[in-house]
Order: sequence, then C-alpha cells, then structure tokens
Amino acid sequence: MFTRFEEYAASSMLGAPDSPPRMQGKLLFDEAWQRSVFGMALSLSKAGYFEWEDFRVNLIESIAQWERAAASGCAGQPNWDYYERFRIALMRTLEAAGVLDAGELATLEAGLSSTERSARSSET
Repeated sequence: MFTRFEEYAASSMLGAPDSPPRMQGKLLFDEAWQRSVFGMALSLSKAGYFEWEDFRVNLIESIAQWERAAASGCAGQPNWDYYERFRIALMRTLEAAGVLDAGELATLEAGLSSTERSARSSET
C-alpha cells in the first residue's frame, strides 16, 4: 500500500518520459532486483536523503543518454531496460547527494549486479 509520498512519486512520473512500465495500471517488475531498486529509491527519497525531483532529472537524462546512443547506432549498445536506466539514475543521485562515496557505490553496484545475475541464473 502506497503512502502519500509513494503515491506522489509514482504519479508524478505518469505520462512523463521517465514513466515506469505498467500492466493494467500497476507497476510492472520482471525481476526482483527491479522492485528492490525502485523501493530503494522511494525509501531513500522519502527519508530525506535526496529530493525525488533530483532523481527524476537524473532518470530522464539516463533515458535520453540511452536514446542518443541508440539513435547514433553505437556499437555494443545494450538492449532497452527501463530499470537499468533507473538503477543508473539512482547511483548518480546517491553520489550527487553525497549519500555514498565512490567505494560505497561500487560495493552497492556489485551487490545489485550479483543479485541480478543470481536471479537470471535461477530462471534457467
């Protein structure tokens, strides 16, 4: 159940370039790590570690960066993954807000990457 903040955060993204994937009006998560990253962003912003709008600006830029690379035919361009862009935006926001230093971000990144790999390997 969403609190007022979560409702605000999710609804502020509706119809915007950073709008999360939905199915029948509900947020859509294909993998557990996606739900974790989304929840982490909401929780940290709600707790005052960073402003939600600062995160949204980073998310929109992350999406635009992927789109520019895709339009230019950049070799090695990864497939589109909204929550990968979301994760990148969260890491940038945490760094910009001074929540985590570079070493802590690297540790968090490694943890998220291993969680994703574990989830994918258990599917096969």
